[in-house]
Amino acid sequence: MGDARLGNRIRSFRKLKGYTQQSLAEKMGVSLSLVGSLERGTRKPTEPILRKIAITLQVDYDELCAINKLDNNAFNRRMQIE
Repeated sequence: MGDARLGNRIRSFRKLKGYTQQSLAEKMGVSLSLVGSLERGTRKPTEPILRKIAITLQVDYDELCAINKLDNNAFNRRMQIE
């Protein structure tokens, strides 16, 4: 089982870039169903997939994954500004 919070973060960053699930999947070279599953939190991403998402969405890996409380705070501020 995946992580719904991480899925919500992926979705939020994707939308900030103006990407659809389909366009993100195409840019990453993965299936649409993988992107949807990750965003719903029904599938746990591997580290290489998370790094590919971060690169594709041009976000810091640690911020995407909310490695620590500071990263989570930065994410929350970013979502309020943008």
